[in-house]
Amino acid sequence: MHAITIPEPGGPEALVWDEVPDPVPGEGEVLVEVAASAVNRADILQRQGFYDPPPGASRYPGLECSGRIAALGSGVSGWAVGDEVCALLSGGGYAEKVAVPAGQLLPVPAGVGLKQAAALPEVTCTVWSNVFMVAHLRPDETLLVHGGSSGIGTMAIQLARAVGAQVAVTAGTQEKLERCAELGAEILINYREQDFVEEIRQATDGAGADVILDNMGAKYLDRNVRALAVNGRLAIIGMQGGAKGELNIGALLSKRAAISATSLRARPLGEKAAIVAAVREHVWPLLADGHVRPVVDREVPMSDAAAAHRLVEESGHIGKVLLVAP
Repeated sequence: MHAITIPEPGGPEALVWDEVPDPVPGEGEVLVEVAASAVNRADILQRQGFYDPPPGASRYPGLECSGRIAALGSGVSGWAVGDEVCALLSGGGYAEKVAVPAGQLLPVPAGVGLKQAAALPEVTCTVWSNVFMVAHLRPDETLLVHGGSSGIGTMAIQLARAVGAQVAVTAGTQEKLERCAELGAEILINYREQDFVEEIRQATDGAGADVILDNMGAKYLDRNVRALAVNGRLAIIGMQGGAKGELNIGALLSKRAAISATSLRARPLGEKAAIVAAVREHVWPLLADGHVRPVVDREVPMSDAAAAHRLVEESGHIGKVLLVAP
């Protein structure tokens, strides 16, 4: 088969479409013939040499995929060769085939195309696990999503609105804010021109955001705490604004607030399977009835993954950029 390899870390040109051995599904795994994968920020960090796959994972980038089951490993039940699926991966999605633990498989939702389904596993699992399983967003609360036009952001808006929460977003252009509004965001903040702390206070009559989903890390830490409501919850899922910040514990105590920080890739198989099962129970029905949809900006041939990485690094896209297998 062919896969995207990274012989040496570097820029997008470091991604090489090369012939490699076929993966073999182990016990409890299935072999998926990949239809599409999607570009995530973690893939870019891996390409640059800053985010190695966990032990035992494929060395090829790609944290999600969609496709058809080509073979079953021993001990697998509930799935059959030919089933159309999408999957959460620890790596290996940028390839024509990938071996996946059966607990990380999801059926392609009704009404969603096979290729478009590749845009779902990472964002649905990230949003559901952080916003709902950890931060416990409830109806009538306010969720602030940084990077509202990203893949994570576009899914967070839709899921929060589906449960009856109010959604605020930050984004850097009017076009991106308008797209967020189309998905259900009600408080639109241009972070280049507005102070999100002040904007969220004004929009909530001084209360603040009950839950904040943050991809920036250190850069926004102090302002995120100031933007939280009493009993607010800050869920950190990225470090695009740095890894080390100063925390005013007094401000956190005064609000009786909580901060969580999570990642998906290195979690044990059992934890990933539990998240995937929760997503299938709670999110898949919303996809099937059309209340939630994947947001795909464009499709790029997988062999030209370098071009897809450039698109994502330029941050001009809205939603997900897909890599389509031959």
